[in-house]
Amino acid sequence: METIQVVFLTVLMFFVIVTVHEWGHYYFAKRAGILVREFAIGFGPKLFSYKRNETQFTLRLLPFGGYARMAGEDPELVEIQEGQTIAVRSADDQVKMIYLDQLDNRKNVIRGEVISIDMENALKLQLDVDGEIQQYRIHPQAMLVSRGKQTQIAPKDRQFGSKTVGQRAMAIFAGPLMNFILAFVLFAVYAQMAGVPVENPKNLEIGEVLEGGAAYQANLQKGDIIETINGTAIGTDSQKMVSMIADSKDKPMEWTLRRGNETFNITITPRAVEGQEGGKVGIVPTLPTRSVGFVETFKVSGVAMVDTTRVIFEGFRHLINQFNMDDIGGPVRTFEVTGQIAKQGIEQLTRWAAILSLYLGIFNLLPIPALDGSRLVFLGIEALRGRPVDPNREGMVHFVGFAMLFVLMLAVTYNDILRLING
Repeated sequence: METIQVVFLTVLMFFVIVTVHEWGHYYFAKRAGILVREFAIGFGPKLFSYKRNETQFTLRLLPFGGYARMAGEDPELVEIQEGQTIAVRSADDQVKMIYLDQLDNRKNVIRGEVISIDMENALKLQLDVDGEIQQYRIHPQAMLVSRGKQTQIAPKDRQFGSKTVGQRAMAIFAGPLMNFILAFVLFAVYAQMAGVPVENPKNLEIGEVLEGGAAYQANLQKGDIIETINGTAIGTDSQKMVSMIADSKDKPMEWTLRRGNETFNITITPRAVEGQEGGKVGIVPTLPTRSVGFVETFKVSGVAMVDTTRVIFEGFRHLINQFNMDDIGGPVRTFEVTGQIAKQGIEQLTRWAAILSLYLGIFNLLPIPALDGSRLVFLGIEALRGRPVDPNREGMVHFVGFAMLFVLMLAVTYNDILRLING
């Protein structure tokens, strides 16, 4: 697979996984009536941005994540003080634009001193305009303009915190949920493309022939069944086959293979490969597979979800019991591995995308501060207590957690770069 194609598919895979996750947050927040200010894929400088309805959709430079920024989650509006001079523009007896700066340059506006203003509940404004007190209603989608930036106001009923515990929990859980659904679909697609291993197989078959290798030059093909090597039956023991090939570097080997209904013999000489020990012939052995029907695909995908989840948690257990920085990979390592898998073909990349999507969903549900799981824990505490946790304390917990994750990300990225430099 060409390098440009590999890079494109790698970036596309991460884009799809992150977009599906953030779309889950966005969709269920909108269903609950929450104002979603920005739907962003990536971090850092903007590459592309457009606004649709109330939400700014943004593509950013670093494709390592994303976010759906909801009104009320963070302090976001400049506070307007009583006595402050502002300018407003109204239509249909409602204020639709509120200007806080460059007042002398604004045209077709009303300037005045704020007597009182409520942009969350009553949506009312009192202005002293040349000594006359004037009352205004504020449109629920009015725009606040400060320092050249427009921000839509968020009445109380459009803010994240005003919704029920169930609605907020669903808006948070929906991100990982979408990753689980995507993983299930991708495992199903992989099953349709690659099939499943046959029951009680007797032999290995060639799953892939690497271009330029000894097997490629001997015209071996994907799907060929390996019956014997040097007269020895291999069965389904791939390690035995690899060991025999490694010990036969530069020594001819007699292979017996079956292609369809035809059985034939061929001589192959394993060769050394730079950076690897022993002989290699350039094949990827696999178990024989069969196609699956539409209904069976769902069962196969479900089993893959369960098995992969078990492996992921086993990995977490290993990290906790035997923590080692070399066992952790960051974005650089993930991109590197994804690129290597992409070279193996679209089938293996689809399976890898399913694994990453499932991993992202599970990881986000861990009760680690700043992750979705931690936010769900706080919502659970609120449901039990009947009142929310102090927002300042919760914010501090998430801030500390985010800082720790950021430091860990820097460390593993540095480790990944060193690994690449040192080969």
